[in-house]
Amino acid sequence: MNNTFLIIYVVVFVAIIWFFGPMSQKKEKKKREALMSGLSVGDYVLTTSGMYGQIIDITNDMVIIEFGGKNCRIPMLKAAIASVEKADALAKGEVSEEAKKEG
Repeated sequence: MNNTFLIIYVVVFVAIIWFFGPMSQKKEKKKREALMSGLSVGDYVLTTSGMYGQIIDITNDMVIIEFGGKNCRIPMLKAAIASVEKADALAKGEVSEEAKKEG
């Protein structure tokens, strides 16, 4: 009887992991797609490498980001963007903690 309970416990545990694992991945993928589709010129972005800059041009899968001054423009894949600060939010003074640390 004790072995049966253990087998049922393991099967239920594996089923829960099997069910909830892909659901969280799908949710994260939708969130990432929404972030990428909402990019626009003038938005400030934080890259996965930790650099903070402004988008000056967007193509299908690439963006050109200006870092620091007008002399440093780097093309990057959209996948390298970790977070986005909308230009209108910055104009209103709504700055994230990441942007405050950089500035």
